Amino acid sequence: MLDLSAHAADRVPFGAFLGSETDGTSQVTAFDDWLNGLPDGADLPADAERMTVGHTYLAGNNWSDIEGDPAILGPWTAWHRENPGSLLVLNVPMLVPNEQPTGDAAVAALLRQGAAGDFDQYFRTLAQRLVADGAGDTILIPGWEMNGTTYTSRCAPDPAAWQAYWRAIVDTMRSVPGQRFRFDFDPTRGTNDIPWTECYPGDAYVDIIGMDNYDQSPGRSFADYVNQPYGLAEQASFAAAHHKPISFPEWGLFDYGDDPAFVTDMLGWIADHDVVYQTLTDYCPHGFFACAQNPLSGAAYRAALG
Repeated sequence: MLDLSAHAADRVPFGAFLGSETDGTSQVTAFDDWLNGLPDGADLPADAERMTVGHTYLAGNNWSDIEGDPAILGPWTAWHRENPGSLLVLNVPMLVPNEQPTGDAAVAALLRQGAAGDFDQYFRTLAQRLVADGAGDTILIPGWEMNGTTYTSRCAPDPAAWQAYWRAIVDTMRSVPGQRFRFDFDPTRGTNDIPWTECYPGDAYVDIIGMDNYDQSPGRSFADYVNQPYGLAEQASFAAAHHKPISFPEWGLFDYGDDPAFVTDMLGWIADHDVVYQTLTDYCPHGFFACAQNPLSGAAYRAALG
């Protein structure tokens, strides 16, 4: 058993999304070896850098997924228990099916059902399972990228209902004995379908202001990402005004290929702000460890963190 507290104490806790189930937890040691420039399977010295944030996602095919599939929760809660000082981050869809095209009217109706408490039971079961698995301190991200159009769990069809539903989820999960959950409000960078500030459910129901940030349009330079409407600067100022820290649950490359300048700028921005954690999305085209097409970006990442 390794205490990761010391590794997280002197820098922003970091990790990478490596896979949802055992495909993710089985890669943590190899990621740490890669980060430190060691061959896979090498014995890491005690002072080597290690990822301290485990990040995974619940599927959103049906309501039993939202209750917490043991195939996903089991490996990651075990990793969290076995590594004191680690953080466990869990993205949770608010509606199902979450990735099937669903019209705005249908989404609005489902959001109103959620706001009325019709789906509370599923989130209560999830909270109970996390507590029973020793992960009552999980950071939860319900309805991530709510300002976009990718997911059913989106805000624009009825922002008031989305906010009320978020509050119902938080109240339900916080009612479970033994929990110490934190809730991360996590839009994607920019305006997208709706300004993300219009979805904010209130300070009493949010612990962290997140943002998913990829090297993609709108904008081409890191300054564009900082200064665009509802971009990185607005995340930081909004969080400060609401006395909240920030996070970057997803970040990586996207539109512009192998871009080490983006990696260096992003890690510099993270180091200069009140960031609870950051997790790289580590599959192609976004990442560096499992994606050989971005060697320069991988070198920049390792130089900064390894």
